[in-house]
Amino acid sequence: MELSLDGSVVLVTGGVRGVGLGITRAFLSAGAIVVVCARRPAEVPGAVFLPCDVRDADQVSALVSSVVDRFGRLDVVVNNAGGAPFALADKASPRFHQKIVELNLLAPLLVSQAAYGVMKDSGGSIVMVSSISGRRPSPGTAAYGAAKAGLDNLTASLAVEWAPRVRVNSLAVGMVRTEQSHLHYGSAEGIAAVERTVPLGRLATPDEVGACAVFLASPLASYVTGATLVVHGGGEVPAFLGAADTDGGS
Repeated sequence: MELSLDGSVVLVTGGVRGVGLGITRAFLSAGAIVVVCARRPAEVPGAVFLPCDVRDADQVSALVSSVVDRFGRLDVVVNNAGGAPFALADKASPRFHQKIVELNLLAPLLVSQAAYGVMKDSGGSIVMVSSISGRRPSPGTAAYGAAKAGLDNLTASLAVEWAPRVRVNSLAVGMVRTEQSHLHYGSAEGIAAVERTVPLGRLATPDEVGACAVFLASPLASYVTGATLVVHGGGEVPAFLGAADTDGGS
């Protein structure tokens, strides 16, 4: 049994850099035809680029129609576009919070709705890229964490509504080493210190996240829907372990 998606048509939102690029590469390696979208033009070897602001319903509808017109089908959607800059909740404006929720929760819903219109007759798979920020406190990115928590719930709800023709799952992604890691974790020393808090001792690579997305989209996961796969290297070592002055106890 292999993670083969030969000939499948896959749409990866925000699939041009960082985690999204890792996801794109993973699907290309699995033999898929990959379409990537972003607001700004980008070249991704082996993939087809189409411009789209996934927060805009009209642009999303046109994007999905373009994919189907060009390739005759749409088999997999990976809702990867998202993110948020650091901003304390009491300092950020209402407009800031609105935009974060639009990008990380409402945009995946828009894309999924448009994709379902195509997939409901032919079948397909949708993978949401969520975050461990939706499963634990997310200080400095509170709206982002709340949106990702909503995305996990959206995943479960759509999986029930759209079964059995379309499977819907999510990845709760932990810390990943990308070209922007320094914005989140600081210098090389800071990144190394952060890595020591992870049980596996390092940050994930984008390609490792991509492999998990391919698995959820593949026939190997044919009985998996409404699930959130946690991809975080074991999570975070509990802080009390470093603070405790005993070797035993519970």
